[in-house]
Order: sequence, then structure tokens, then C-alpha cells
Amino acid sequence: MTHPEALLEFQSRADGAAVGILTVSNPDKLNCLGSELLVELQEKLDEMASNEDLRVAVLQGAGDRSFIGGADINELAKLDKKGARAFITLVHGVCQGLRDLPVPVIAKISGYCLGAGLEIAAACDLRVATEQSQFGMPEVVLGVPSVVEAALLPQLVGWGRTRELVFGGRSYMAREVEGWGLVERVVARGEIDRAADQWVEAILHAGPRAIRLQKKLIRRWESLPLEEAIEAGIDAFVDAFDTDEPRERIEGFLARRKEQKRPVSAPADRLGDEE
Repeated sequence: MTHPEALLEFQSRADGAAVGILTVSNPDKLNCLGSELLVELQEKLDEMASNEDLRVAVLQGAGDRSFIGGADINELAKLDKKGARAFITLVHGVCQGLRDLPVPVIAKISGYCLGAGLEIAAACDLRVATEQSQFGMPEVVLGVPSVVEAALLPQLVGWGRTRELVFGGRSYMAREVEGWGLVERVVARGEIDRAADQWVEAILHAGPRAIRLQKKLIRRWESLPLEEAIEAGIDAFVDAFDTDEPRERIEGFLARRKEQKRPVSAPADRLGDEE
């Protein structure tokens, strides 16, 4: 039996960019989360947050049977009130860490995504799943409500679907919840790496500081009234000009467009044909 652990790899890309790959590894138990694994995940998220070269992060489960199958039910069975608060606070800490990362987080979901796993997926910025993936919030079946980042679900799927998820306790296939807006893409099992990489490459192509400003602004949009959200956007636009990134990227774009519009020179052997 393998020891549960959180594995973090930084992949180096062009121009010194780093892509953080965080893997929840507890495959013998469907990557379910116990307290020790939750603490490890928070430590890895802190490590990613401190990496100034980080441009995008990918969260995945070990193997293709499960993204995160939920909380470790054996640990839940032993909780008292004090232990329950400590445990659920750890779950929230991981979700908060994902949301507080200064770069986008892509959830790469294969297999089960249940309970705490779905809360963690909801805390990510983008979600891609395989056709075989299953989603659900079964907590009420075990005698507890769905909590912490389950509060994000109404923004993703609306209040009616949220009630269906948290009251019913049943699981749904990926294609069904894609229609709800719970995941952005559903692909064949063998296509999930390529699908996630497409998002990674798009983010790497963008301005590094612009992406960080955008992530911060989206977080503010989630809680601000419309007029304040618009004002926050104005501030973010102005802040972008604290560095030369906008000027350099705009000048590069204009130069490429000018090059594309340049007429193709006539072949040398045709020069003078019109004389």
C-alpha cells in the first residue's frame, strides 16, 4: 500500500516560466483526503505561491480512477465536535490556498470527484474532465451537510442544481454536469492531458503580470457589487501600466501585424517584366 502524499513538480518552460503540477497521491483509497494529506497539500500550495516564476498550476489525482474521492471516511468516523472543526478547516484551507494562488489553477479530473474533491475542484479556475468522471456531493448520506467551498457551487451551476447536488447525494456523469457549467470541457480519457496543455499554453502565451492581475480581479468580482467590480477593473487596468509589459506586448503585436501585411516581393527573374 502506498503512503498518501502530495507531490509537487515545477516544469520549466520558455523564458523561465514555471508550470506547477500538484498531484494528490493516495491511489489505494481513490485519492481520498485525510488530515495529514490536507496539511501536505497546503504546504505545497504555499511553496507554489512563493515561486515568482509560476505562471499556471495544474491539480490532478494519481492514476485515472479518481481525482479526489472525498474525505477519508475512516477518519470522519472518529471525529468529535472539536475534531470535526479541525478537519473541515483543513479542507477549507486547501480550497482557500487554491483560490489565493496568484495564477490560474486547472483541475484535471479523471474518475471520481466527490464531496471534498468537488469542493476543491470548484475552488480551481478551470476544470477539464474525462467522459468517465463522476461528480457528486454525498455528505448528507453520511449525516453531515456539504460545506466550505460548496458555497461556490451556486455561482457555477445555479441554486437549483446546487440544491439537487447537496440534497440528493447522488453522482452525475461528466457530460451531464458539463451542461450545468460545473466543468468547462469533457474529453475522452486519452485526451485529457492534451486538453489541459492547451489551456496551459494559452496562459503561458499571455502576459505574466496581466494573468496575475486578472486572477486577482476575478477573485474580487466574485464578491463585489457590480459598480464596485467595475471600479476594481479600472484600477487593475491602470496597475498593468506599472511595468513595461503592456507597451512591449502591444509593440510586438503591431510589429507582427505589420509584417503580415507586407506585400510579398516578386521573384527576381520577373523583375523588370513590366518595363
